[in-house]
Amino acid sequence: MVFSSLLFLFLFLPAVLLLYFVSPWRIKNLVLFATSLVFYAWGEPIYIAIMLLSTIADYSFGLLLSNPKRSSTQRKGIVVASIIINLTLLGYFKYADFLIQNVNSLFGMQIPLTELALPIGISFYTFQSMSYIIDVYRGTAKAQRNWLDFGTFVALFPQLVAGPIVQYSTIAEQLRHRVVNVELFAEGVRRFIIGLAKKVLLANNIGLLWNTVSSTGTESLPVLTAWIGIIAFAFQIYFDFSGYSDMAIGLGMMFGFRFNENFNRPYTAQSITDFWRRWHISLSTWFRDYLYIPLGGNRNGPWKQLRNIMIVWLLTGIWHGASWNFLLWGLYFGVVLVFEKWFVLKLMQRMPAWIRHVYALLLILIGWVFFAFEDLSIMGAYLAAMFGVNHQPLWNNESLYLLYTNAILLVLLVIASLPKRQHETGFGPAIQLGWHALLFFMSVAYLVDATFNPFLYFRF
Repeated sequence: MVFSSLLFLFLFLPAVLLLYFVSPWRIKNLVLFATSLVFYAWGEPIYIAIMLLSTIADYSFGLLLSNPKRSSTQRKGIVVASIIINLTLLGYFKYADFLIQNVNSLFGMQIPLTELALPIGISFYTFQSMSYIIDVYRGTAKAQRNWLDFGTFVALFPQLVAGPIVQYSTIAEQLRHRVVNVELFAEGVRRFIIGLAKKVLLANNIGLLWNTVSSTGTESLPVLTAWIGIIAFAFQIYFDFSGYSDMAIGLGMMFGFRFNENFNRPYTAQSITDFWRRWHISLSTWFRDYLYIPLGGNRNGPWKQLRNIMIVWLLTGIWHGASWNFLLWGLYFGVVLVFEKWFVLKLMQRMPAWIRHVYALLLILIGWVFFAFEDLSIMGAYLAAMFGVNHQPLWNNESLYLLYTNAILLVLLVIASLPKRQHETGFGPAIQLGWHALLFFMSVAYLVDATFNPFLYFRF
C-alpha cells in the first residue's frame, strides 16, 4: 500500500484516524502499532516477521544497555551484536543476490540466486532501529522500557516506507506525550495534500517524459533530447521523494508527531556540499552522526578526512540499491565533495551566484545519470549522448516536439522547485482552503484514471 492510492486515501487512512481519535490515550500507541502492521502486511505479510525480529532484538539490547552494572566492554559488545543482526538482515535481503551474481561472474560459478523480494522499508527501519541502540549507548537517549512504544517507533506507518529516517531521540518524548489540536491537524492535512499533489500531478507527469526518452535508443539520441530526459528524471525523483516525505510529515502531524524536514529546495544549491545539506537530509544526517563523526570526521588531518568522506559516500551509494551504478553514484559524489572541500569552494566564493548555481546543477544532473541506469553500458552511452561524444546531432524534430509539448509542465516544475515567496503565504484562509481542496480533487481525479503511478524510492 502506498500513500498515493485510492485505497489508502479513502479506506485505510480514514479508518485509522477514526479509530485513533475515538480511542483513549492509553491505547493510542497500540492503535498506531496495530494499524501500522496492517499497512505493512498489505503487500508482504510474511515480512512482518523480519521487522518484528529487528524490533524485539533492539528493544532487548536497549534494556541490556540500560543496566548500569554493565562494563564498557559488555556495552560495546551489545552495540556490536545489534549492528551485526540489523546489517545481516538488511544485507541478506538487499545484497545477497548482488554478491552471488558477482561471485558467479568472477569465478564462473553457478550459485543459485535467492530471488527474495526486498522487504518494504527495510533500509529505513533498520537505520532507525540502529540509531536507537547507538543513542542509548551514548547516553543521549534513555532505554525504552515499554515494548509497545518502541514497536510504534519502528513500525510507524507514516514514515515506514520511505522515511524520513527518524532518529529515536527526535520522537522519544513524543511517544509518550504528544498533543493533537485543530491547528496541528489542519497543518498536517495541508502538508499531506501538498505532498500528494507533488507526487501525483508533478512527478508522475514528468516521469512520462523521462520514460519516453530513456526508452529511446542511445546510439543516435540528440544532445538536446538527452538533456531534456535527465532534467525530467531530476524533477521526477525530487517531486516523487519529497512528495512522499511531505505526506509522511503531514501524516505525523495528524497523529501528533513532528518529524524533521527531509528536503529544503535542493535544486537551488550553489555547490554539491550545499545540495547534500538540502537533499534527503535525514539520510545525510544519519551518516554524519553515526558514521562520519565516529570515524573522526575532519579532526585527524586531510587524508583521514578523505578516507572518512569516501567511506560514507560509498556506503551512501550502496544503501540506495544493490547495483554497481549506485556504488559509482556514491563514489562520484564523494570525489566531488572532496574536491570542493579542498579546492573548489574557496575558488567559487569569488564567482557570481548564478555561476555557482549552474555548476551545481550540471554536476547534479550528471550524477542522476549514474543513478538512473543500472546497466553501465547504457549509462555510458547516455552520458556520451549528453555531450555529443559520438557526433550525435544537437537536436532533431522529436527534441523540439518534446520541449514544446512539455514546456508548461517544465516551467511549473521550475517554479515549484524555487524557494517560497512571501506572497505565497499571504492569502486568506478561505483562498488557501480552496486551493488545497482543488489540489486534492485534481490528484484524486488523476488517480482514478491513472495507469502510471510509480514510486522511485519504493525499492530502496
